[in-house]
Amino acid sequence: MRLVEGEAKIDDLDAFLDEVTAIGAETGCTVQAFDARYVVDRAHLERALALADRAIDRGENVARDRGVEVMLYAAGRRQIDRALTMGVSEGDRPVVVLVAAGAAVAGDAKGERERAAASRVDDLLAPADTLGEYDGELVRDYFDVSDAELAATAGTLADVIRERVALLDVRK
Repeated sequence: MRLVEGEAKIDDLDAFLDEVTAIGAETGCTVQAFDARYVVDRAHLERALALADRAIDRGENVARDRGVEVMLYAAGRRQIDRALTMGVSEGDRPVVVLVAAGAAVAGDAKGERERAAASRVDDLLAPADTLGEYDGELVRDYFDVSDAELAATAGTLADVIRERVALLDVRK
């Protein structure tokens, strides 16, 4: 898995998503764009990908598309329309794009495909560090993290969100 981060100026959302979809189709990779304000860290998306792949392998996935299944796990919810809030939208946005070759691709071929897809995605973005630069209030509101819940944990907000990702299977 590779993560590509940067700023996107999205004037036409459909055109941007078509380009991302084309990159995925041409490289054989899942390419899923996220609004970086909702992504707490790399581990958030790594765990979402691992759990989405496990659900697909078991035939327990909700979405037919691997990228959408990853989005569901990253969002910690099973409602596709609500999970898509974490996706990109029109305007100037900080984004992080997950690029992952499928499980059937191994070794050097996997790395080559992911590198090719990541390079093409990088061309769509202005360079910027966006991963981990999440909006705490936005994240708390989106994931419904209360003051009491945050106070009850020994961890950080990022820890709570990663736990939400992991617990999605329990709530199915």
